[in-house]
Amino acid sequence: MTIPSLAPTDLAPTNPTAPLAPTDLPSTDPTAPVAPTDLVPINPTAPLAPTDLASTHPTAPLGPTPPSDKPSTPHAPAFSSDTPPLAPAPPPDKPSTPGAPASSADTPSLAVRTRVGGMGGPAGLGGGDARDLERIARAGLSRVVEPGDPAALEAFDGLSAREVWDLLRTGAPRVERWANRLANTDPERDLARVRAVGGRFVIPGDDEWPEQVEVLADAGQQSRRGGVPYGLWVRGPGNLREALAKSVAIVGSRACSSYGEHAAAELAAGLADNEVTVVSGGAYGIDAAAHRGALAGSGMTIAVLACGVDVCYPKRNTALFDRIATEGLIVSELPPGCSPTKLRFLARNRLIAASTLGTLVVEAAVRSGALNSAGWAEQCGRAVLAVPGPITSRMSEGAHLLVRERNAVLVTSIADILEAISPLGAALTSYPHAPAGPTDGLDLEVQRTLDAVPVLRPAPAQRIAVTAGLDTDTVQECLETLADADLVEYLDSGWRLSPNHRRSLGTA
Repeated sequence: MTIPSLAPTDLAPTNPTAPLAPTDLPSTDPTAPVAPTDLVPINPTAPLAPTDLASTHPTAPLGPTPPSDKPSTPHAPAFSSDTPPLAPAPPPDKPSTPGAPASSADTPSLAVRTRVGGMGGPAGLGGGDARDLERIARAGLSRVVEPGDPAALEAFDGLSAREVWDLLRTGAPRVERWANRLANTDPERDLARVRAVGGRFVIPGDDEWPEQVEVLADAGQQSRRGGVPYGLWVRGPGNLREALAKSVAIVGSRACSSYGEHAAAELAAGLADNEVTVVSGGAYGIDAAAHRGALAGSGMTIAVLACGVDVCYPKRNTALFDRIATEGLIVSELPPGCSPTKLRFLARNRLIAASTLGTLVVEAAVRSGALNSAGWAEQCGRAVLAVPGPITSRMSEGAHLLVRERNAVLVTSIADILEAISPLGAALTSYPHAPAGPTDGLDLEVQRTLDAVPVLRPAPAQRIAVTAGLDTDTVQECLETLADADLVEYLDSGWRLSPNHRRSLGTA
């Protein structure tokens, strides 16, 4: 492959102090000459223009950022006025050499190279290190490509994230469907935006990356809406990988009953007591009850959202999200500012199922997102569990269906959950038994004699023998055994049940 020669305007001046105009995104045509305005200043003291924030609509045009009257806090949602402009880019390690060919293996595309400085690597034509460029590429892809997009899974099969990002920028016909999104995508701006709310963007290879979600590569081949996330946008103080190492998802209906809400909260609190992270979707109903139960138990909880981590949806759960961002973790595949959609909820369900050891359905109708999550858990080889409910409740039909037709584990206690998610034999359930009663373990003839003894009106041994179908001598021996156990008493006129035994039977 012949690499086209670069125009003079493609290269930085050899004078490192010569300032350049602010950067614009380059043409998607890789052969088009690059204007001087496509390069960032290499003067480290020259400020960049304020960064535009992305609209919550992924294809909306970008506009200028209004000034902010107050700084954002690490746990507060970041709105357009809360995001600070990007810091100036540091100078390159060495000036570019005119005429040197650009290697596709180690030199990123111009748009990527101009914005690497904020990630800690050198900016300008020298580019940042490979890790920074990988993060930039994956951040861009998380905005351009919908989570679990079947078309993207097919079009980009076998390509790395960097290769996909470069392919999108070529404007080739095979990637035309993503052109509108690409034109409005600025990954460094999204990275700055998540940092403004105390968050980060976690990618494969990071210490926080939960490797178990990579099972979605195989699950996607079966369902056509799988695929491993390009990265995860995260808010909160915890380590994502460590928090998910021992975790259970609790999902269910938004319009839940008081029984379902109580069951979800109690089970979540019990999991927290056993140092199991509770994962849910932050919605009304069962999700919110699960999060609150885990927090009440002073445990870790993770809300996996179908929108940006800086977007509070539903808004009535804003206080809950603020607390989770302070004490737990908020996670999303979508970059900051993105709004939820129906398909994004379904894609979110696959992430919840893949990242946990098991998915517990508390209340769900036959057609519900909770059963969608259970289906993903099944495909990913995770445990599927269900809490039974009243047979008259439509909200319990889905849970009963899972138990009846899909071999879900019936859950009535924390012990059932721990047994299902633990290594084989590590947490066997010990079911409670009723305390031993006074008649437990009685010999058959003694039991027959006791059944024949009158409750109140005494009877002689001969009459009791007739009723019991035994001979009189055997019955007499049995009556003496029962008297020693304080189950019968003898009066002048015969035998009857003792007062203590009558009370135990409720006939005193």
